Amino acid sequence: MVFHPLLLPTYLFAIILYYMPASTLALPFRVRWVVLAMIFFTTFVIPGLAAYSMVRLGHLDSVEMDKREQRSLPLLFTGTCYAVTAYLLYREATFDALFYFVMGIIATSVFLTYLISLFWKISAHSMGMGGGLGLLLVLNWLSPEAMMAGPIAVGIMLAGAVISARLSLHAHTPAQVYAGFGSGLLLAVCAAFAGL
Repeated sequence: MVFHPLLLPTYLFAIILYYMPASTLALPFRVRWVVLAMIFFTTFVIPGLAAYSMVRLGHLDSVEMDKREQRSLPLLFTGTCYAVTAYLLYREATFDALFYFVMGIIATSVFLTYLISLFWKISAHSMGMGGGLGLLLVLNWLSPEAMMAGPIAVGIMLAGAVISARLSLHAHTPAQVYAGFGSGLLLAVCAAFAGL
């Protein structure tokens, strides 16, 4: 649960805001918590409350969404929240372009998960971990002085742990977790290089 897909945007933005060198961001350090709080609220609190409401209303059996058929509405709602967040970051000129670019890639990965889930139960956890690792690689490429080797190494270990956990819980087949991880990683890297 600590590495639930809804929490990954908050973790990534915490790295961007507080680990990346101050010289790479124009946003003043004293107000960066505002961005992080907004990311947490729009990418975790709102989608989480929506999923809980769907369970209470009988649209979902549980917030874990074990059945592929029940994943469409929560994923579509979450993707919309993420896209709106990317737009809000884009609209505010004081925010660095990196913010909405990263959020846009994350939103795209959620919509990709939604589309694939219409016919196959791909692992959203693995997609998130793959995308997160891909974005760490992109950040390393953008700012070599950030010394991202540590976060990347941790990201690799955590991705392995999450994939192993999903397999141990029999939540997905090996193909579903590996496809999720590979899709997330490739989407993040390819989108970043295409956009940059």
